[in-house]
This record gives sequence, C-alpha cells and structure tokens, in this order.
Amino acid sequence: MTNPYEAPAGGLPPQTRILTGRAKFTNSYAVIPKLVHADIVTTRFPFWEESRSWVLARPLSGFAETFSQYIMEVLPGGGSDQPEPEQGAEAVLFVLEGGLSLTLNSDVHALVPGSYVYVAPGAAWQLRNLTDEKANFIWIRKEYQSVSEIPAPASFVTHEDMVAPISMPDTDGKWSTTRFVNPDDVAHDMHVNIVNFEPGGVIPFAETHVMEHGLYVLEGKAVYRLNTDWLEVEAGDFLWLRAFCPQACYAGGPNRFRYLLYKDVNRHPKLKL
Repeated sequence: MTNPYEAPAGGLPPQTRILTGRAKFTNSYAVIPKLVHADIVTTRFPFWEESRSWVLARPLSGFAETFSQYIMEVLPGGGSDQPEPEQGAEAVLFVLEGGLSLTLNSDVHALVPGSYVYVAPGAAWQLRNLTDEKANFIWIRKEYQSVSEIPAPASFVTHEDMVAPISMPDTDGKWSTTRFVNPDDVAHDMHVNIVNFEPGGVIPFAETHVMEHGLYVLEGKAVYRLNTDWLEVEAGDFLWLRAFCPQACYAGGPNRFRYLLYKDVNRHPKLKL
C-alpha cells in the first residue's frame, strides 16, 4: 500500500548534489526542508532502542518557547518503556509510516498511519514496533500549564479518518481543519490539528497571532507566506513560526495540500519569565 504521508528516507545526499537548498532560519521563522532529514543530523535518546530522531523544534529563547517537535524513526523490535523524561510533559503522537504498539495507562492500542494520540501530563505510556518494517511518527512535547480548579485533560487515541474535517466559512470546502480537540475546552493548552486545502484553496489574509506554530507538511505542495517572504513548500518540509509571524498560503495542486499544525492556546501570556 502506498504510504499516505511523507516520512524521512534518511541516507545522505550524494557528493554531486549542489549546495543550494531551501533551508532558511530568520528571526521570525525557520524552514527545514525534507532534504535536510539526512542521517548525519539525527540524535538518539536515552531508553529508546533501535530508534533515532530528527529534532525539528525545541524551546529557544527569543524565538519559539512552548514546545519541542521530533520525527521519530523506530526500527523493528525498537521502542521505549521510558519514553518521556519530564514528569509534567504532555504529548501528541501522529503516525506517518508503519505500525506501532502503544501501551497507554495499561491499555494497548495498535497504531497505523493516521493514528493520533494525546498523552496527558503524567500519563504512563510505552511504545514498541512489533512489525517487520520501520515506523515513523511525529512527537510533539509541551510542558502542561495547569489552571487551578480545571482538571487536566485525559489521554485519548483516535485516527484522522474518525474525525470529520470542519470547513472554513465561505470556502466551499477548499479549506478545512481536522480538529482532534474541542476548541472550547480550555483544559487543553495546545491544539494539534490537520489543516486541509484542496487545489486552489488559500488562506486569504496574512494571519498574525500570538500562537507559536510547528507545521509539518503531510501531503502536496504550496506557496507559503512567512513574514514578508513567499516560499515553496512540499510534503516532508517543516515550518517553525514564532509568535506574531504573518502567514498565508496558496495550495499549488495538482493534489490536496495538508499539514499537521501545532499551536499553544487557552492560556494567559506569562508576565514574568
């Protein structure tokens, strides 16, 4: 079966390849193209076997400070019984390729491409690749900001096929969002959604807002505006936006353009750092 999402192939570009590329880091955004996901930029984590990661984002003073985001590759037999090193962290896992077995608060779940997991702060979980092929998944981590008298949200497992996309007003379905969490539920302090554009769909204004973004392109291609620059992006690219960076896009076709989007929500900005 053809894999529905772009995942890193690893390896190393040949010596004959020219150096010119699309990677870019500015004071308001970064672009990490899929070509950058080579073997020499991976890292290994303690207590993870037969696994490696591409770290796409990390809290960075003066840039984006609320989250970290990885692409994890887990080979057959690999995984972890101690995946999360920080007690107060919450997480979202989204499977790009292959199959994984998740144990979450003693319940076992079979994950496939498109599976979405919210791991509540303090939840016990383990992850294993029990198949004969490698698996890749997105791992987004955030320190949960608790609020007095509002219980933290519960963990859950779902699949994108089980969540109907919600069309944006007056777009005839060309721009929609697959929302895994009710936006009115203020127990959640982050949203990780899938944004969907049919060919010709657009964000028709430069969004400028307090939320930081991590944006992993799952499918297709587009011309994306970041601050004052228009850049071509495609499946496998990662965009990292600090707060208030203007953004917009045109979906380029011929197929749909889709990305997994992180943003911090539902909390007052801290007045003391």
